[in-house]
Amino acid sequence: MTNGPGAGIPAVSTAILAMSRHLEVRDVLKTIVAEARELLDAEYAALGVPDDHGGFAQFVVDGVSNEQWKAIGPLPRQHGILAAMLHNATPERLADVRKDPRFGGWPAAHPDMSDFLGLPVADGDEILGALFLANKRCPKPDGSCGFTEDDERLLGILAQHAAIALTNARLYERSRELTIAGERARLAHELHDAVAQKLFSLRLTAQAAAALVDRDPARAKGELHQVAALAAEAADELRAAVIELRPAALDEDGLVATLRSQAQVLDRAHAARVTFAAQGVRALPAAQEEALLRVAQEALHNALRHSGAECVEVTLARNGQGALLRIADDGRGFDTRKVRRAGRHLGLVSMRDRASGVGGRLTVESEPGKGTAVEMEVPGG
Repeated sequence: MTNGPGAGIPAVSTAILAMSRHLEVRDVLKTIVAEARELLDAEYAALGVPDDHGGFAQFVVDGVSNEQWKAIGPLPRQHGILAAMLHNATPERLADVRKDPRFGGWPAAHPDMSDFLGLPVADGDEILGALFLANKRCPKPDGSCGFTEDDERLLGILAQHAAIALTNARLYERSRELTIAGERARLAHELHDAVAQKLFSLRLTAQAAAALVDRDPARAKGELHQVAALAAEAADELRAAVIELRPAALDEDGLVATLRSQAQVLDRAHAARVTFAAQGVRALPAAQEEALLRVAQEALHNALRHSGAECVEVTLARNGQGALLRIADDGRGFDTRKVRRAGRHLGLVSMRDRASGVGGRLTVESEPGKGTAVEMEVPGG
């Protein structure tokens, strides 16, 4: 690959467009790393996002297999050469990272690396992360660095746009969190009103029973039966409040319980009827369950916010050794022949990426006036 200024700009443009396509932070990080490695023709690339405790909150790699990554062990700490770009917004270009005085060594399973290029990803004075490349695929006479000044400039352009893409993704996720928080607040208010009304009726009925117990025991007995029924209804409402206001916990509750809980929350929070059914679903690998959950959330968001649907049905069924997720609504639908524009609006690109990322497949069926059905199929683990 030739990385002169003229040859690099179209490649940078392609990389920037790829980064702008995603809205989830994790997807943006993975795209930045993959595009940087391809852009500069390096064996390895990584991007670290710092936490507040001297380590990395996220560390995404490209060029390292899943088996290698598992063998390497825990995420690296912020030390040595990795820390340099998290605390000083200065690029680092080295012929051999192992000879740098700040080099602290690799874990035993870590791939062997020599020439190195690292840049901070910054938004103004805030360093959002650090982008690392190693082992440029080119001749390196006399132990010189394979990465050039042109490479550094191109990666600098990419890093600037990566900061924008990452900031936008964080804002998007925060917006979604606020939307969910708003729905939960509304649901809490509705549940409070429902329970308060039940308790008020319970109090009045108990008072009526007390007034009747001496002069009309039969009627008092009937009122006490009503007290028992109202108490049971109030207990059910309170139980629903505890279950449905609890944040989704995929790791703790599993996919079926998490989808059921979210459907119940959305059913109460929106005018549309939201239902969920599961049929013979077996446990799946964590990555597949997370992908199914995220696609379900995106499809539900679309159906409830954009389609004008009166009914949304979510089903999760066993499909061989895998699973089939279906979200169908009776809303206004859209013309799938214009899927490029609609896909960007409805997040279909992101959903398809999630499906393909776990070896699955996503299909969308829709027609104007005839609703939409989103299906995601994943293989067994």
